[in-house]
Amino acid sequence: VQPVYSGGGLVQAGGSLRLSCADSGSTFSRNAMAWYRQAPGKQRILIALISLDGVNTNYADSVKGRFTMSRDDAKQTVYLQMNNLRPDDTAVYYCSVHPPYADQSWGRGTQVTVSS
Repeated sequence: VQPVYSGGGLVQAGGSLRLSCADSGSTFSRNAMAWYRQAPGKQRILIALISLDGVNTNYADSVKGRFTMSRDDAKQTVYLQMNNLRPDDTAVYYCSVHPPYADQSWGRGTQVTVSS
């Protein structure tokens, strides 16, 4: 079962978006979680991690200081607050357990497009 995404869309450079990724089961609350993104013509890359207890987060250098990952286990949902967006943030964004399963099905993700 694929997670349910919300919050993607088109925004101008300097703007903000908040992505949500919700699980219909209980998988999220039993795992560390991550956000990935895949820009056109590029490989999918890891951009944010959050620990099982939600205390620790880590970010790729490209988003550090601009993006914040959080989780609400009661809602089986992870979030990615994205501020000061840039055109090079344009990508399809995916959430995942961390580490991803060997047979991970990534689904469609959610599109974020940042215009200059």
